[in-house]
This record gives sequence, C-alpha cells and structure tokens, in this order.
Amino acid sequence: MKDHSEKNDSYIQYNKEVWIPSLEEVERERKRIRRGKRFRSTMRSTTYVLLATVAVVIIIVSLFMPVMQVTGTSMEPTLESGNVVVLWKTGKFETGDLCGFYYQNKVLIKRIIGTPGDWVNIDEDGYVSVNGKLLDEPYISEHSLGENDLTFPYQVPDNKFFVLGDHRETAMDSRSEAIGCVERDQLVGRVLLRVWPLKEFDLLK
Repeated sequence: MKDHSEKNDSYIQYNKEVWIPSLEEVERERKRIRRGKRFRSTMRSTTYVLLATVAVVIIIVSLFMPVMQVTGTSMEPTLESGNVVVLWKTGKFETGDLCGFYYQNKVLIKRIIGTPGDWVNIDEDGYVSVNGKLLDEPYISEHSLGENDLTFPYQVPDNKFFVLGDHRETAMDSRSEAIGCVERDQLVGRVLLRVWPLKEFDLLK
C-alpha cells in the first residue's frame, strides 16, 4: 500500500509540471502564424513586382531611352564632362536639338544646326546662319570659327545633318572632315534631360 501511494504521488507531481495552453493562447498563436504567413506572402509578391518593374524599366531604357555619360568639353557650357543624360529615340530632329550619334564605336553629343538641304554659313567671327537667317545661340559662351575644312556657305547633303559643339573654339564637329555631316542612320536620339549631377537635373533644349 505504501509503494502504491508513493507511485501515485509521483504521478501527481509529474502532472503538475505539464503546461496546457488556454484556448485564448492557442488562438493568439494561430493568429501569429497566419500573420507570419501573410507577411512572407506579401514580401514575395512585393519582390516579384519590383523585379518585374525593374525588368520593364530596363527594357524601356534600352529600347527608347538610352542613358550615357558625357566626356570631354566640346559641349560646354551646356554639358560638362561627367554629366549623365537621357536620350529619346526619335526620327525627328530640328535645328537647335541636342543629339547623340555613333562615331567610331562611340556616341558623341552635338547640336543640330542644319537639316538635309539647309544652307549653313559661318562667318570669320563664328556667327552662324541657316538659310540666310542668323541663329540666336544663347547656349554658347563665345563665337568662334574653330577648326574648319569647309567652304561656306555649305549645303547639307540629303539624309545628313550638320552638327556643332557648343564650345565652338575647340569642338570637333561637322566643320571638320574628320567627322563631317552625320547620316540619319548614325543618330541615336535627341538628348532629353540631364539626370546627373542631381542638383543640375533638368530638361535640355
């Protein structure tokens, strides 16, 4: 009888150490687990959306809005070396547009001065006229004839564009036979905006 009582006491003591959660505690734990699952699901969905958005942006940029960094001083003061610009791929260009074009496995940025068939004239002081009309060029800091291999007035050939750098004294552009007029197929697009440095973020004209 004594042995039976000791075993029974031991059994009761063991039961006292067992913790059984209440219904409220079970419900709270279930809610916590559900919240965790919803959070993980939301994170996965957000990640997928972000990845898809990045992919779409990359495709749009590569197809329609190439980004490039300016090197050199030929477009000063409009653009400085190190500026990052976005181009818009288009087939329409007008006098005064900034454009990017392929030249010897590089992309150069210049300003369109003459379109196909235009007559371009640059006098000895560097003042530019197109079809007999003097251009208003607030984007340049000084006029200069610069390096010139052409005889003016000069007619822009069909399907080509006459381009100049804004830093007229030192820029290599259509005035030089080394570059000449730019064929339409060489054109990458029109320079749309400057995105770097951030303090100079703006639309370019």
